[in-house]
Amino acid sequence: MIIPDRRPPTSDLGPKIVSPEPPQAKLIIAASEADANLYYATQFLAPDAFVLVWTRDEKVLLMSDLEVDRARAQAKVDTVLPVRVYEERAKASGIERPTVPDAVCAFFAERGIRRVVVPGSFPIEHGDALRARGIEVQVRREPFLDERLVKTPAEVECIVRAMRCTEAALDAAINVIRDADVVDGTLRWQGKILTSEVLQRFIAGRLLEEGLLAQRTIVACGDAACDPHNQGTGPLRAGEAIIIDVFPRDETSRYFADITRTVVKGSAPEALRKMYRAVAAGQECAFRLIRDGADGDAVHREVQATLEKHGFRTGEVDGRMQGFFHGTGHGLGLEVHELPRVSKTPATLHTGNVVTVEPGLYYPGVGGVRIEDVVVVTERGCTNLTAYPKTLEV
Repeated sequence: MIIPDRRPPTSDLGPKIVSPEPPQAKLIIAASEADANLYYATQFLAPDAFVLVWTRDEKVLLMSDLEVDRARAQAKVDTVLPVRVYEERAKASGIERPTVPDAVCAFFAERGIRRVVVPGSFPIEHGDALRARGIEVQVRREPFLDERLVKTPAEVECIVRAMRCTEAALDAAINVIRDADVVDGTLRWQGKILTSEVLQRFIAGRLLEEGLLAQRTIVACGDAACDPHNQGTGPLRAGEAIIIDVFPRDETSRYFADITRTVVKGSAPEALRKMYRAVAAGQECAFRLIRDGADGDAVHREVQATLEKHGFRTGEVDGRMQGFFHGTGHGLGLEVHELPRVSKTPATLHTGNVVTVEPGLYYPGVGGVRIEDVVVVTERGCTNLTAYPKTLEV
């Protein structure tokens, strides 16, 4: 799945906003089902918000009575305490209806904590409440946890497992297109018109059988594929490009897969074939350049230059961007879009980064082409974690 380049350029992965005095603890208040940093730090999955206080020597969770026992059994932390205890202390100090920040401040008073660092997603109401009680709150931009950028072998295996399941579902979907009949230019499968929605549901069902959850899967045909995040609607047609972009999450490991293939039912017009060859060449260019220490923005510029050498320019035509107008890739892990990026935003790649490589071309009236693989950065190059072949005509 592509991600647009909207962040202003920064050095490397962006400055960390910190004060001269280092924080005494990291603080996250969130639901780990939605917050990848919190899940990474605790390995505990919960739908409701809870508190992590991470000092140099200890990881502490403040949990509701509903979750405290499960957290003690499952969370990869040092200490789990009931938040109720600190709410009661706050109440005893004169606060009639203690909030979560009140309980956190009571805990901080017990531990002598006066300075904390929080992620950029930290709720502003909590930040304001902590500052009002004399706690220095520093904000650190992503990556909040630097270690998330470099994947361990175990994490890479989680991504590979998700990729294999996703490739199997993608293969089944492409076989549906291959087996479909063509009636007046429209695809029909099992006696009914084959639509983007039918194929999206088909992919989701296959993935769910393997424990992966697919959301917003893209099956976009013709001009719909010229908007890279258009999920696609309506009938699929022969002789037109169909972009299939699948990026599900493995519900066991929580790691994402991401793969895109572009196919044409039957014979592809020569214009699409030329686009496909150019995009494939752009992807191979990125594969050659990605390695430890490589500049992501330099890789991206070379991919852009490769596409231009094949005759495909990028620019605005009639108020709409055409050509290659998104990043070459993005980090992949507990989030489908992570740092680092391979785009116009400066970023240095390091061994263990897992990134997508997904150049694309988009021209209304002709169609769109995107090809996406996932690679892990190594000292001297990169290893492609994607095994699924690339074939335009099916």
